[in-house]
Amino acid sequence: MRLKSRTLSFLINFLLGTFWAVAVLGALAAFFRHIDVGFFYALAGMIVWAIPGLFGVLLMEVFLAAFERTEELRHQTRLLKEIKQRLDSRSDR
Repeated sequence: MRLKSRTLSFLINFLLGTFWAVAVLGALAAFFRHIDVGFFYALAGMIVWAIPGLFGVLLMEVFLAAFERTEELRHQTRLLKEIKQRLDSRSDR
């Protein structure tokens, strides 16, 4: 996603990618570590080990949505102020 602040956009996208990598690597590590015990045990381990990375992905998506919502509210506020100024200038006539 593109935010007005390039630094903030880069940071959020970088952390989002990092959390996805943590989720995938954690799942793969758990699978290969526990495959000798049994397939279903390895599958359960994958799910458990992927949870921290997926939680991070969810957290970054919430932050991204919040920043986008804030930018949209700022844009709407600017437009409303502009409309108010135009209406005030018409009422002065």
